[in-house]
Amino acid sequence: MKKTINLFLGVTLLLFTACGQGQIKTPINAIEKFEKFKAKEKFLEDAKLHYPGIGVEKLKSIFTEMINLAAEDFEKVAKSGNATDKEYQNAIKKGLERFGTIYLEIDTENRERICVYFEELMDIVGLESSDGQLNNFMYGFDPKKN
Repeated sequence: MKKTINLFLGVTLLLFTACGQGQIKTPINAIEKFEKFKAKEKFLEDAKLHYPGIGVEKLKSIFTEMINLAAEDFEKVAKSGNATDKEYQNAIKKGLERFGTIYLEIDTENRERICVYFEELMDIVGLESSDGQLNNFMYGFDPKKN
């Protein structure tokens, strides 16, 4: 009888743990970090990342607006109070789709920089995976799945 109760409790605990794995507890300072992220100037030369800066100046404001909209998408999910990995991954998808109409104008360095900005947003909320979406954006496929 005691073994049955222990087994039941163990299975119950396992189920509770498995059901909550997609939840992300929003860090207390996430909203402040989103605001700082949106306020900073983007697509500037960055020697640490070996990024030369945006090559076509007219694209800078367009790319910046798209990245800031992605930050707003993340912020909305964070403010919901019970965000999940999937909701943030949907925000990534929505954000990357904004670049779809001008994708052919985005050179490799700028695609890399865009991905780094998305990684910064992921870091703000503690999201560990884009579910391959950043690889698909960067390379056209997810090398982890091939």
